[in-house]
Amino acid sequence: MLGYRHAFHAGNFADVHKHAILVQLLLALGRKDKPFCVIDTHAGAGSYDLASAPAQKNREYEGGIGRLWTGPEPRPESGPELTAYLDLVRALNADGRLRRYPGSPRLARALLRPGDRLILVERHPADHPMLEAEFAGDRQVAVHFKDGYRAPETFMPPPERRGLVLMDPAFEIKGEFQRLLDALQRIHRRWATGMVAVWYPIGEREQSSRFHKALKTLGIPATLCTELGLLPYNNPNRLCGSGMVILNSPWQIDLALRRMLPELLERLRIGGRGQTRVDWLVEAR
Repeated sequence: MLGYRHAFHAGNFADVHKHAILVQLLLALGRKDKPFCVIDTHAGAGSYDLASAPAQKNREYEGGIGRLWTGPEPRPESGPELTAYLDLVRALNADGRLRRYPGSPRLARALLRPGDRLILVERHPADHPMLEAEFAGDRQVAVHFKDGYRAPETFMPPPERRGLVLMDPAFEIKGEFQRLLDALQRIHRRWATGMVAVWYPIGEREQSSRFHKALKTLGIPATLCTELGLLPYNNPNRLCGSGMVILNSPWQIDLALRRMLPELLERLRIGGRGQTRVDWLVEAR
């Protein structure tokens, strides 16, 4: 099934959570001189017009990036981690009006250095041409029409031997958590030192709890769990929270996220509710 279009959800609170963490992971990679490769397995369209009909249908961005948007200047109370993400969103909206939202490909491209590479995989027949157009002529970016779950066999390990795999599937079919687990095992076999970040939705607690238990059995070190919940986790038919697990997490990323997520919650929370989580499913070796 390929019914999911991220344009309807671009910039919502789950995007803010996911992308603010992605920026921290990319900055961590950039602190070493050696080149790195980013592989985005479910890349989407690259960036999104918030004035488009899909974005305007439910205006989900108003409960996400819209709550953080203050124009061209950062708010004084923003911490450095959140500011790093907001600066990249502002760079796409230089006139101070929130019109476009950068997807993960655009954020990753902004943080590449000369010598780094970005591999983007997308198989939706509408989003793939938009992704190609977004990065046409960019020699540091390769765009592929392919099933993101088959990326390990094709692109890993990359020659750089350093980098990040971002997995952000649509969760539009049953069994998505098992497909993720199978893919993570293949990735670890082929690229044991590669960092992997996996996003997942939270409606009710049971599915993600089972996912966490299974992750612990994979034997991948430094597996960190982060979550941002705006509603109680008791509705399987509603997006109540957003989760991201990071495998082979960079050094001290947990400290940065423990500073950033409470700030995000404070800016995004609804009626005083909400919760955050940053803890190790598997400790670093």
